[in-house]
Amino acid sequence: MAAPKPEEISHPPMDQLQGLEYCIDSNPSWGEAIALGFQHYILALGTAVMIPSFLVPYMGGTDDDKVRVVQTLLFVEGINTLLQTLFGTRLPTVVGGSYAFMVPIISIIHDSSLASIENPHIRFLNTMRAVQGALIVASSIQIILGYSQIWAICSRFFSPLGMAPVIALAGFGLFDRGFPVVGRCVEIGIPMLILFVAFSQYLKNFHVREIPVLERFALLISITVIWAYAHLLTASGAYKHHPEQTQVNCRTDRANLISSAPWIKIPYPLQWGAPTFDAGHAFGMMAAVLVSLIESTGAYKAASRLASATPPPAHVLSRGIGWQGIGILLNGLFGTLTGSTVSVENVGLLGSTRVGSRRVIQISAGFMIFFSMLGKFGALFASIPFTIFAAVYCVLFGLVASVGLSFLQFTNMNSMRNLFITGVALFLGLSIPEYFREYTAKALHGPSHTRAGWFNDFLNTIFFSSPTVALIIAVFLDNTLDYKDSARDRGMPWWVKFRTFKGDSRNEEFYTLPFNLNRFFPPS
Repeated sequence: MAAPKPEEISHPPMDQLQGLEYCIDSNPSWGEAIALGFQHYILALGTAVMIPSFLVPYMGGTDDDKVRVVQTLLFVEGINTLLQTLFGTRLPTVVGGSYAFMVPIISIIHDSSLASIENPHIRFLNTMRAVQGALIVASSIQIILGYSQIWAICSRFFSPLGMAPVIALAGFGLFDRGFPVVGRCVEIGIPMLILFVAFSQYLKNFHVREIPVLERFALLISITVIWAYAHLLTASGAYKHHPEQTQVNCRTDRANLISSAPWIKIPYPLQWGAPTFDAGHAFGMMAAVLVSLIESTGAYKAASRLASATPPPAHVLSRGIGWQGIGILLNGLFGTLTGSTVSVENVGLLGSTRVGSRRVIQISAGFMIFFSMLGKFGALFASIPFTIFAAVYCVLFGLVASVGLSFLQFTNMNSMRNLFITGVALFLGLSIPEYFREYTAKALHGPSHTRAGWFNDFLNTIFFSSPTVALIIAVFLDNTLDYKDSARDRGMPWWVKFRTFKGDSRNEEFYTLPFNLNRFFPPS
């Protein structure tokens, strides 16, 4: 038997992923694009409902308050997504709520001056105003780092080797929102996971009028089937004698959103009253803004590959971070109870559907704005049990993580130096946040527990984030361990051409601003 040729046993690195039906600036038909946009909207509901559902009761808020916060969050998500896709990175990314802000927000909720208020409604309003003030001040971090191009300068220290663990842990780091949540209601979660994988992978060649319907709309179809199944179980009394926690995770009527939602309600700035400002609250929130910045950086790079685009040039990435800072400012002004970051699950859906079209994401932003104003209709979709979303996350988070690992193809993974950096960054990126989570669950406070609350919030927030820990470790090691002699091993010859806008001719196609705005903001 003849020896195999080199090209038969190796796969050359590729700038852009193959097999995508629509890239960033190509669009499916309007009907298909609207259906895909609605699918992205449905997926974004998971986080938009989960964060207020967890935080509002702690603040003394009612179901009515929870519905208003969910509506406001979706409304601002839609605005931020439009701003990002039009004027920011221009990548097809949904800009949604972020769990990174939970630590400083919970700290504000437990502030003695707020927790001592006896009237629940007044406590809710005062806490909301305090969170708003902290978000408004902290948003300046991303605005300054983005528009001053400081983040673009920082990104010059990033290599494919350094960014691979960061992007990978943007997906892997969310493992606690996957199967552990599915396990809370296995009779719904497991069928959802199996159905989604079957439709999107095994039956993807099923076509209707030359459209791979089951692959492209696997999320919509499987959620519809399992949601109906869950409602049937609820209506038949299957959970009548089960523990309260099981009923919350399995029933379709426990969200109390539909009955509490108004028919029409338009969110507006300062609807909760004038924000209040506290230096300690703002400083703790700044850590969450930095975490959001790092997580979004990894998600933007993953989205560029899943949209079959080139990695965003440094100034485009920095421009996107600046607009994301504007988004956090809007979060503070409207009162969404969280800041903004790129939705990792929606990035994963780009790969699952093989549609990376910018127009689809802009249509999904339209759905967010529209249904946030029509409360009853939005609340209907928001009543989907979170277990169903968690089953989908198991696939989509894993897909984003694998995109991060794909950056290793541009590096030399036969190098012990590279193996050391990748392994240590991945392991500690998972292990350190897990230590912080376990410690907090047992002690009811983070490992950093000094008299300075702002300092505790800052450290605990930073080390709760897997991508942030990975970036600190990977970028530090990558730029200090034999870095002068290892540029080729790190993948820098491939990466360097994407640092500047004019470094690759494709950048103009993907990242040029609309309405001829490049005349006023020339690319660097």
